[in-house]
Amino acid sequence: MANIQLKHINKSFGSTKALKSLDLEIKHGEFFVLLGPTGAGKTTTLRIIAGLEKPDQGAVFIDDEDVTNLQPAYRDTAFVYQQYSLYPNYNVFDNLAFPLRSPIRKISQSEIQTKVQEIANLLKIDDKLRSSVTSLSGGEMQRVAIGRALIRKPNIFLMDEPLSSLDAKLREILRLELKRIQMEMEATILYVTHDQVEAMTMADNIGVLNQGMLEQVGTPAEIYNRPCSTYVASRLGSPRINLVPTSLFESEVLPPGTTTLGIRPEDILLKDNHNHPSSKQKSAMTWVDGTVSSVENLGAEIILEISVNGEEVQAIADPEKNYNAGENLELSFLTEKALHFNQDGQLI
Repeated sequence: MANIQLKHINKSFGSTKALKSLDLEIKHGEFFVLLGPTGAGKTTTLRIIAGLEKPDQGAVFIDDEDVTNLQPAYRDTAFVYQQYSLYPNYNVFDNLAFPLRSPIRKISQSEIQTKVQEIANLLKIDDKLRSSVTSLSGGEMQRVAIGRALIRKPNIFLMDEPLSSLDAKLREILRLELKRIQMEMEATILYVTHDQVEAMTMADNIGVLNQGMLEQVGTPAEIYNRPCSTYVASRLGSPRINLVPTSLFESEVLPPGTTTLGIRPEDILLKDNHNHPSSKQKSAMTWVDGTVSSVENLGAEIILEISVNGEEVQAIADPEKNYNAGENLELSFLTEKALHFNQDGQLI
């Protein structure tokens, strides 16, 4: 496996600037996730590394070798797409074996048989090898697509939202499987997604893209707890972070220049007819009146949307309590967990 470096990459499509002076390093054996919404530049980054697009400016390095002008076939990367991209007239075995049958590789049939069996066992599809791919479920098809990339052990795996077309349960299963496989193979993976759950659960490091610019790189914990901007803060966390004006909660101890408070729903404190304040809550900065707008019961937790002076605030509540829309309560927050942002949305 390899380390990847992008240096000062710029790429435009007509008047649209897809990437703006992008610097990025992915280390050997790292599971790196690029996170951002549609149009942030995630897929363009993958295509430039693979050699499918050429940057307008900047350079691409694989294992410290400048490959900017190298053809895709000589970069030894493997691409996994959102669509399965399988050969429908082949069975599972032949789809997995296809990358190994190139005349350039000169691999014997017995070695192909061994490698296919190893990958099928790893992906838990060994009982499907003689099945037509058209008879497979969506999750099995994506396992075959991932297996076809894994089988030739390239320098780097480039994965473009490969799980986004699957249902929630399958995504959860394959997230765990993909992370397990990556750790076993010590593979270098660059994975792009707009799904913050995928980023949090799989990544060693996350890079947050915003309109072609890399806003922040860090571990999932670093980006969740110390986001550099309101944009980054809003990319991670479910329920979403509360970004509210400082006027919502009176305070005399905010850092100078603070205009926006970032408060995670789990750090909102509630005081109501269900709940008398604990010593921790009694020491909260200030309490304000609110009205429950909606109640979302997720079983293990309840998410409340609370209207406070025209602002909507989300809070995680005790699932054993019975909350109702229209109910009045008081709320505050854990002051030591609050994030402080200036008028430009930058962390203070």
